[in-house]
Amino acid sequence: MRAFDWGPRLSLAQNVATIAEGEAGFDTTPFVLEAFDSLRISVTVFDRYARLIYANTQYNYLFRSLPLHETLIGMSYEALIRLELAGGEIGMPSLLDGEDAFVERRLAQFSSGDYRPFDIVLADGRVVEIKARRVKSGGWIATWTDVTDSRHVYQRLEDAIALSADAYAFFDARDRLVMCNTLYAHLHGAQSPGELRGWAFGDIAVRSARSGRFALEDVERWIERRLEMHQSPAGALTMTTTSGLSYLVRDRATRDGGRVVVFTDATDQHRAEAALEEQTQTLTITRRALARSKDEVAKREQYLADLNAKLGAVEAEADTAKTTLLRTMSHELKTPLNAIIGFSDLMQQMAHNLKAEQVAEYAGLIHQGGTNLLKMIMQILDLTKIAAGRYELQRAGIDAGGMLWMARDDFSARAEDKSITIDADQCPVGLLVQADENALRAMCGQLVENAVHFTPAGGCVTLGATQTGKHIALTVSDNGPGVDAEDLARILRPFEQSARNRSTEHSYGAGLGLTLVKELAELHGGTLAIASTPGEGFTAVITLPAA
Repeated sequence: MRAFDWGPRLSLAQNVATIAEGEAGFDTTPFVLEAFDSLRISVTVFDRYARLIYANTQYNYLFRSLPLHETLIGMSYEALIRLELAGGEIGMPSLLDGEDAFVERRLAQFSSGDYRPFDIVLADGRVVEIKARRVKSGGWIATWTDVTDSRHVYQRLEDAIALSADAYAFFDARDRLVMCNTLYAHLHGAQSPGELRGWAFGDIAVRSARSGRFALEDVERWIERRLEMHQSPAGALTMTTTSGLSYLVRDRATRDGGRVVVFTDATDQHRAEAALEEQTQTLTITRRALARSKDEVAKREQYLADLNAKLGAVEAEADTAKTTLLRTMSHELKTPLNAIIGFSDLMQQMAHNLKAEQVAEYAGLIHQGGTNLLKMIMQILDLTKIAAGRYELQRAGIDAGGMLWMARDDFSARAEDKSITIDADQCPVGLLVQADENALRAMCGQLVENAVHFTPAGGCVTLGATQTGKHIALTVSDNGPGVDAEDLARILRPFEQSARNRSTEHSYGAGLGLTLVKELAELHGGTLAIASTPGEGFTAVITLPAA
């Protein structure tokens, strides 16, 4: 299409029609006019002198007191604004600074570099958004959109969060603050929400952490952890101000790609929980002391009578356990050590004759043997710590679904090698368990690793997280060979393996994985339950207290 310079006397429709007529050979003016008049927004075009050269029918719908849009052609933008004012079209919220200031602000939208959308409130309560853009000819195109409903929804949301006792903040997809209430602004050192609007979340978090308003032991470490939680689908933590107020902070992703952050005052709840816990502990100690005093005499009498029998039973049990441990450990330690020593000797003796691919293969087998040996030793050490009561838990609110997703990612490559699908669609975000993060990750990883290992090629592993009352269940199931009913209880004991382990091509592990998962779950106050049907798969369920 050839270039065409809009003249000051022709309307937009006439200009477009002239171009189309020259190329198509017929007059298209009626079609162009009908197309623009059918729009639900008003379109106006001004020449380089800011004179109106086109306006569609919607313009008269927005400003009902103005003459027909065809009669306004040639008028300046300022004259049109004055007509709006004279006709009583503009509402008082837009005229708080006076009519001249209103006209000046409207005209500024046509100046270079100030094309931001501009809202005006009409006398009948409608809200119109004006957007302006400069065109190559030197003129302007302005669109007028009735945004009353969307602005009212926004205002109602502002009013709702302003009345809330919680502190609210909404961030857009670029992680910049679009709305917050006064309480949120005050908590973060601002006098009003307007001071923080447009700030990035990271800047707000750093500002509040370094302001001294919150009691933080390590400010920089806290900032790092807070930003990490902000990147997860959902999270929660507790913050305490230097004045003694406690807040439950919840941070969750929204469906439009943004974030919502809510601060809930939990001061009274924390104080009541602390007082109740103290009273409960005192009452428990008192009851235990009374019970011990009451039963002490009877226990002493029975103790002497049972001592010899118990010592004999303990010695027999210890001998049996020692024999089993030594027999199993001897086998489980010698197997990877034989592989390590054998292949390393082979590489040493035939170093000059081995090809690069053979060296890589032998090194891989040595690495695999060493990894298996290290894993078994670490499992034994963890079980020893638990048995001795020295395994310390660092409890926190952990997202159960997120932890299962992490386990899925850790073993996705191994699953792909066997064409196994790991389905984590039943792992919603927001189900928080009260658990040690490292221990929970080890439990989930062990169960997913077992499922991937025992599931045949082309099979499926399914992960799930559900809440029942005050507990959350994490489920890992597969459609592998399964376990016989008589083996279910036995495989939870150390160094015990099922028939499905023997069904694989190579021996897998020392039989400590499920034992460690069970002990860790019970250390958290939870349970491990397993179920299986031979030939139809295996299911393991960890149940832990909800946060």
